[in-house]
Amino acid sequence: MHVDHDGDSGRPAVGSREMSSLRSNKNVGNLLGRSRSGMAWLAMLLGGWLVVAMPLVAGLCLATSSSVAVAQDEFLEDDLPADEEPEAQGQNLLVFFFNALGPTFSGVFLLISFGLVSLIVMGFLQLRPSAMIPGEMVEEFNAHLDAKEWQQAYELASEDGSYLGQVLAAGISKVSNGYTQAVEAMRDAAANESMRLEHQLSYVGLIGALAPMIGLLGTVWGMVKSFMEIAASTTAPKPAKLAEGISTALITTLIGLVIAIVAVAVFAFFKNRLQSLNAAVDDEAMKVMSRFSKRSSQSTPTATA
Repeated sequence: MHVDHDGDSGRPAVGSREMSSLRSNKNVGNLLGRSRSGMAWLAMLLGGWLVVAMPLVAGLCLATSSSVAVAQDEFLEDDLPADEEPEAQGQNLLVFFFNALGPTFSGVFLLISFGLVSLIVMGFLQLRPSAMIPGEMVEEFNAHLDAKEWQQAYELASEDGSYLGQVLAAGISKVSNGYTQAVEAMRDAAANESMRLEHQLSYVGLIGALAPMIGLLGTVWGMVKSFMEIAASTTAPKPAKLAEGISTALITTLIGLVIAIVAVAVFAFFKNRLQSLNAAVDDEAMKVMSRFSKRSSQSTPTATA
């Protein structure tokens, strides 16, 4: 295979066949990236709808089975002697939760759970080393730099859309002003990308803060229901009526705390993962752009944004 050499630096330049192969690999990588993105969104939507649909279907089935069982019990009670009382029937836990929460709190907690699962799936898909530091893009970027194709390197990095791609695009666009300005541009781009990701992760923390507040609201509402029952009753209130308000107070608090614990734990995990990936992106960007720190006496490359 014939390899041309660069007269200025002595490094081998990439031939036409190698560059055409790299461009074809780039097209294939873009297609694979789009397919992975589509599959990621599909998985996120399916996961979220499963969170919403499965409890509803299970609750509907359990409620139907409970109503049938109650009808059978009422039919059997007619055959019992007058002096015998029917035994207390237990209630399914999921049906009990839905009855205690009511339609309002059930809908609110289902929406919060759907949003939390969607944010968790998106966070795991975005905070991957392969998504933030794509190896194929780095290889093609270095190949363009070896061939002194500054404009092609800039277009490749800016169109990649990854964290590292945006950082490299900012650096190569300012390298004509000097290596120091290029490093400052890369750090500014890294700060913007990090802020964008932290903004998305902040919604997980928001759910972790709101969920116990909604549970506390349900606690107050359940106690209000119980005291309203006491105030409206001229005699001693029935324990079953008081238990309805108390169960609302306890179950809303329980569900709110469970959601908040999951959200806070996931938010802390994503926060630490983002910090480690920020350091990895900075190291990789400085490694790629370090070649320009030794070009003080050579021609400065230019790339138009």
